[in-house]
Amino acid sequence: MKFASIALAALALVAGAAQAQTVLKIGYATAKDSHYGVGSTVFCDEIEKGTAGRYKCQHFPASALGGEREMIEAVQLGTQDIVNTSTGPLGNFVPEVKVVDIPFLFRDYDHARKTMDGPIGQDLLKKMQAKGLVGLAWTENGFRHMTNNKRAIVKASDAAGLKLRTMENKVHMEGYKTFGLLPTPMAWPEVFTALQQGTVDGQENPIPVILSAKFSQVQKHLSLTGHVYSPAALIISPGVWGKLSDADKRVFTDAAAKGAAAQRKKVNDDENNGIAQLKKDGMQVVEKVDGDSFRKAVAPAFASFAKEFGADKIAAIQAVK
Repeated sequence: MKFASIALAALALVAGAAQAQTVLKIGYATAKDSHYGVGSTVFCDEIEKGTAGRYKCQHFPASALGGEREMIEAVQLGTQDIVNTSTGPLGNFVPEVKVVDIPFLFRDYDHARKTMDGPIGQDLLKKMQAKGLVGLAWTENGFRHMTNNKRAIVKASDAAGLKLRTMENKVHMEGYKTFGLLPTPMAWPEVFTALQQGTVDGQENPIPVILSAKFSQVQKHLSLTGHVYSPAALIISPGVWGKLSDADKRVFTDAAAKGAAAQRKKVNDDENNGIAQLKKDGMQVVEKVDGDSFRKAVAPAFASFAKEFGADKIAAIQAVK
């Protein structure tokens, strides 16, 4: 009898441990081996380690749960637990975030990362809470570049008349119109086919995305315009966040910081090695673009950006050293 009760107690403990494990659904738009996949995997591994296996993740890469807009909505509703998303559609939920989508706002990666990790970026993360989202950390998508099937883009006027797929992002679209582009918003899962069929002439994305999406199969020209820095964010559902103890919240926040660092490293690695790979895949790459022609073209749009976000906020970002 004694042994039977010990065995039962042991079984109860095992059952309790099994019950105590929570599996969180994390989704992102790109493949598992992309920068999003790398950042999300480190984040999830750290959570599992830090909570002794009480929390673990199930990954849904490659838009398996829908486009970024749908995934953000699902996290807001609590039907999805975590999303690692670009800021493209995030501004539709948290309008203040759109300020970081202004073309030619950031000088380089150092400037962008210091801004996102500093008071300005952290304040933007906090703004998400009022919209039913909990921002854990700024991850990264990278500086965006243009690809197309018509011609090499060296200066802003070369972009005129090209039908370019963009994210559902008003700030991007307003800026791109100043280059003479015809911005065509389209959900991510539709892009490859649209390029293949010629529905659009091109698209714009960071090198890691161009690589992981295999756009070299459907695009001839790549121009390293670096016209917009594209941050990304790890966002968790308030329903999940609200159930965490303070100690677990620290684990999740620390894990998000490590995930962000890993994602940024992958962006760096892809930028360093990816251009050579894309050339090898047959893309014609313009490495030296006339950046001044683009900056000059977009300058008039800054008046409306200043009106929308406040000239002081834009200046504060530009002033980060």
